[in-house]
Amino acid sequence: MPYSHATPSAERSGREPELPERLPSSARGLPEGLATRVDGHLASFAEHLREGLLAASVAVGLEVMDELMAAEVTEVVGPRGKHQESRTATRHGTERGRVTLGGRRLPIQRPRVRTADGTAEVPLASYDAFTDSDLLAEGIVARMLAGLSTRRYGAGLEPVGAGVEARAAGTSRSAVSRRFVAATSRRLTELLSRPLGEQRLLVVYLDGFKMGGHLLVGALGVTADGTKVPLGVVEGTTENAAVVTSLVTDLRDRGLDASTGILFVIDGGKALRAAIGAVFGASAAVQRCRRHKERNVTDHLPEVERPLLLRRLRAAWAEPDPAAAEAALEAIARGLAHHRPGAAASLREGLAETLTVNRLGVSGSLLRTLESTNPIESMIEIVRDHATRVKRWESGEMALRWAAAGMLAAQGQFRRVRGFRELPLLAMALQRAVGLPEQEEVAIA
Repeated sequence: MPYSHATPSAERSGREPELPERLPSSARGLPEGLATRVDGHLASFAEHLREGLLAASVAVGLEVMDELMAAEVTEVVGPRGKHQESRTATRHGTERGRVTLGGRRLPIQRPRVRTADGTAEVPLASYDAFTDSDLLAEGIVARMLAGLSTRRYGAGLEPVGAGVEARAAGTSRSAVSRRFVAATSRRLTELLSRPLGEQRLLVVYLDGFKMGGHLLVGALGVTADGTKVPLGVVEGTTENAAVVTSLVTDLRDRGLDASTGILFVIDGGKALRAAIGAVFGASAAVQRCRRHKERNVTDHLPEVERPLLLRRLRAAWAEPDPAAAEAALEAIARGLAHHRPGAAASLREGLAETLTVNRLGVSGSLLRTLESTNPIESMIEIVRDHATRVKRWESGEMALRWAAAGMLAAQGQFRRVRGFRELPLLAMALQRAVGLPEQEEVAIA
């Protein structure tokens, strides 16, 4: 609802609200020229106030924008009517231009300046700032990730007054769509080109997810201070060896350093596990997601048997001694082998890597963070939530663009991982795992 300064009594009577009286600026001790301009802006503000506070502010802003461009012209060219032999540029009339305003493109008349010999145009920094289309693209991406469709984009913009609205452009469905595609393409490029060697990454989560009918694999990193960082995304599944190898290789090529040890947390895909081993070798420790393992095992059981088995599995994993934990899990597998051989085989597959965090001595809150792929799944849920209104997925490239935009938007919502104060201990354990001498522990604030 537009802002209104009307009093309750004025609204009830149906009369036009009375604008507050103001003291002329010249009576407040301002210089005459400045006072005249201030008075003019105040009058314009008051005139448009009935359309809402933002509309009034926009009207004044447009006037100030004209003054700033005129002032820059004077600075570059010099004052009108004064001969200057050293003048390097001259006024050259005006031409049509467009500026970004309130999620719209607005036509204006902009001043032109050319070099004194007339051979080249002199750009105006003020106009370049006002016309920055990136500002419009940012607004479009934010609104569409929030669920606003291209068809209803114009209805979701702030009111800027009837006069401005009548002149505005850039809000049609096709214009919004073009800018959204361009902006999300830049986000995808940004995500896939981020250098990864500038910060110490202790943990990398890898998991697959769907966007429409397309399968993607995403990567999420955790830095030494517990900050979560989206690392990349490719189209494919965790079972596609070529796809996951290209993702893991790309992370290495962009600077992901495993020389001091790194922990990968994965869903259990065999191709994904093989790719990590091929690219990073023994420097990479791998933790299989326990929640995925639970689902894989219990899928072989009737509903009535599942709660007891889950309790036994979690009790075994809670054993801090990795040898004792592995023995407990093997005992569960033996008990299942006769009546539920499928469940027993599923439990034994990759069993040792469900205990990697035990061997690294991880405990407490950090254990809950590292025993499953839940952190990356939370990011994926944010990505899906942003794309919930998309009805037709035209291509894998579209899915990648939306995923990248959603991942970067999710980064703004991230908190440090649970148990981040225990990460220095994890760093030391990873160094021991690759045979490096332990460095002095650094506390995290």
